[in-house]
Amino acid sequence: MADKGWEAPVLMGRRSAGSLAASALLLAGLGGRGARAAAAAGTTLRVALINDLTAIDPVFSQAGFVRNHGFFVYDQLFAFDSQGVARPQMVERHEVSADGARYSFTLREGLRFHDGQPVRAADAVASIRRWSRRDVVGRALAAATEALQVVDDRSFTLTLSRPFALVTEALARPTASALFVMPERIANTPHDVAITDPTGSGPFIFRSEEWRVGDRAVYHRNPDYRPRAEPADGLAGGKVVKLDRVEWVAMPDPATAAAALQNGELDFIEQPAPDLLPTLERNRQIRTMAFNPVGFQVWLRINHTQPPFNDPRIRQALLSAIGQEEVLAGMGIRPSEQVADCPAFFFCGTPLESRTGSPSMAKGDPERARSLLKQAGYDGARVVFLNASDSPLNNAATLVIADAMQKVGFNVDVPTMDWGTLTQRRNRREAPSAGGWSLFITVANVLDGQNPLTNLYLASPGDSGLTGWPQDDELEALRRSWWEEGDVTKRQAILDQVQARAMAVLPYIPAAQFRTLAAYRSNVEGLRPTTIPVFWGVSKG
Repeated sequence: MADKGWEAPVLMGRRSAGSLAASALLLAGLGGRGARAAAAAGTTLRVALINDLTAIDPVFSQAGFVRNHGFFVYDQLFAFDSQGVARPQMVERHEVSADGARYSFTLREGLRFHDGQPVRAADAVASIRRWSRRDVVGRALAAATEALQVVDDRSFTLTLSRPFALVTEALARPTASALFVMPERIANTPHDVAITDPTGSGPFIFRSEEWRVGDRAVYHRNPDYRPRAEPADGLAGGKVVKLDRVEWVAMPDPATAAAALQNGELDFIEQPAPDLLPTLERNRQIRTMAFNPVGFQVWLRINHTQPPFNDPRIRQALLSAIGQEEVLAGMGIRPSEQVADCPAFFFCGTPLESRTGSPSMAKGDPERARSLLKQAGYDGARVVFLNASDSPLNNAATLVIADAMQKVGFNVDVPTMDWGTLTQRRNRREAPSAGGWSLFITVANVLDGQNPLTNLYLASPGDSGLTGWPQDDELEALRRSWWEEGDVTKRQAILDQVQARAMAVLPYIPAAQFRTLAAYRSNVEGLRPTTIPVFWGVSKG
């Protein structure tokens, strides 16, 4: 049956494949002795990622740790290679009609879910529909879609109602609510209800019975997974698993994690504390690499629905209070890994970098901040700045910015919690005094913020948007214009307008840009700069 469009039409955008590629991927202890003995029988890789795994639904949650889990257990229809080009992954072949309005997809033969059931076109279609109700890119694609139809067990079609040049790029969505294919029975779960069944068809199988929040999550090699024939390239290509087991260990204390890496209890740390890197680099058994070559941005997310930040003048005062050099120094980022002055919403050092309408953010402007607070009649309303103390970089950035805010006159309360708790509390819409919130820090990579379409926190549709709920019709119209414009030169001019408008209304503040190095044991081979931590192709000697 034809599905006449999907839900909640929002904005969409387009970018030439070459430019999109340039701005995408690479612009770069278990419970008992028996379990440990079983693990020792095979090759086990023990990794400490940025956060612990506290949830498993990559559609319901936009948290990076849920996305990381998704790349273990699910596969994608398309995936970005190292040049940012969307390549077929679960799809064997696809065709586009001459007018660009109809896409036909055929899945690879022999794909199976972890429960032994075949992967069907109906599973792919159900997964696309659920994803499209939650993700900013999915909603944009849905708004441009007339019909999404199952043809047979391996084939489905997508028919556009208006131009959308990024169909395969959208289906390769690797972050925020990434598009992973689930069994239809699971994908039919409402998008606002979290799934509990982790069955996928990916290269690893999640061992739910061994998952202990605050301890570890465990993944076993999927013996029935059929990798593509071509070599792994970025997030695309053959996902050849050379490990029997991966243990994702919860180790929030950076010194403890560094010590564990040095004594061999850990094999990989995604983001060691910057002040510990010199010690790790002196150890001949440890190597470092830029796992994310473009780097990260500190995003200060603002609650637009509650005082005081429902007033744009007070949001501007907040902007002026922040000095990026101070934030980076407080985080301990080495000068060689800093971008000391970056007001660009689409990251600095990329083809889409724009500073139009943006002040220098290196030092901040405390006097302007105080003046704006006075003009706005700020009455000392309490600002609740959520702090994830188990994320060292987030914690440091939060404390530095909170201190700068207090110095210009904000009344700041900084409740401490773990990141998993923060990701739950940030969904609350109550006033800060009633258990809600005002601000929080998240750290984003270039896949999160690379252009006006994919930047999940730039979208400002109001209540239907993401936590923080900014609403600005002018910014939304500019985003729509960006992807509807076919002329590359005109599109760049529109992007500058998007940057200027975003700086004026501040759906969030780009508070700093930096790069970190991952660290790993010298007997681990096959790690690649994939931005997102994936462990196919990795071996351990």
